[in-house]
Amino acid sequence: MHAPPVRVNSSRHLLNWSAQQHNHELSTYMSETETPELCNPYHQLKPNKMSKTILITGAASGFGKIVAFDLAKKGYKVIATAQVYPQVSDLIREAGELGIDLIVDKLDVTSSRDLAYIHQKYDIDILVSNAGIMEGGPIAEQPVELIRSMFDVNVFGGLELAQGFIKKFIEQKKPGKIVFTTSMGELWTVPYVAAYCASKHAMGSIAEGLKTELAPFNIQIATCNPGVFGTGFNDRGVDSIFRWYNPDVNFTPLSAFDGAAESLAHQLDPQAMAECIVNVVLDENPNFRNVFPKETEDFVKQLQAEAWTAKS
Repeated sequence: MHAPPVRVNSSRHLLNWSAQQHNHELSTYMSETETPELCNPYHQLKPNKMSKTILITGAASGFGKIVAFDLAKKGYKVIATAQVYPQVSDLIREAGELGIDLIVDKLDVTSSRDLAYIHQKYDIDILVSNAGIMEGGPIAEQPVELIRSMFDVNVFGGLELAQGFIKKFIEQKKPGKIVFTTSMGELWTVPYVAAYCASKHAMGSIAEGLKTELAPFNIQIATCNPGVFGTGFNDRGVDSIFRWYNPDVNFTPLSAFDGAAESLAHQLDPQAMAECIVNVVLDENPNFRNVFPKETEDFVKQLQAEAWTAKS
């Protein structure tokens, strides 16, 4: 049985019964001292707060939680979802302690029951599809069951969630917007997280297809592609390698993962990326692809150009 959603109403300090995992990337070139310029500065936007209901997946931590809290503070009706009930409870408690008004509900994007419930329960204007997981390791040896589970969350779950709300947008004859949190790994395959990058590339291709197919219905599609940010997501992805990898059994040497450890020491403040996502959510005409920070965008473009002449 699905428990009712909880509205966290800080103005009366009450929890009135009415109620997943995220986040991102590996690279070795960024410095934690960098303070990159924000994309699409918010002061240029003119949002209509009264008419916008925004549902966010993967809001238990990382970008999802920051974005949910920031949008709620700005006065939007926010539905923050988390994968399991303990995360729901933690999110309710933290929002209440911070005096933030939002609705908290459970959503595991791999659960057909959860998806059906969420689609039936909520009418929204904007979906922020942010839930994701990372399973790391050399793809030549990585257990396929782990890759499959990652695609279930990062690709199929996100797509099925989007499909349900797209149908509602069209049935209700109203405009809509879907923002997918993908990754710089959508555009560049990072060694030892290649399967994760593949899942993000798949989601990016789906998003691009949706953008073209849904333009006649006035439904906007955008992606946000974070660089290397300290949400804990990357750390968990690297740690996941050692749940199955054994240097005495696998042929990939342990030293192959040294670069991953180095990159984790130079992650950026996730608040900056969250603000970029917020700006894409609120911008009336955002770019389709939003790689952030600018240094990451330039780096990825350089790698893509070099790929045309790379040898096998």
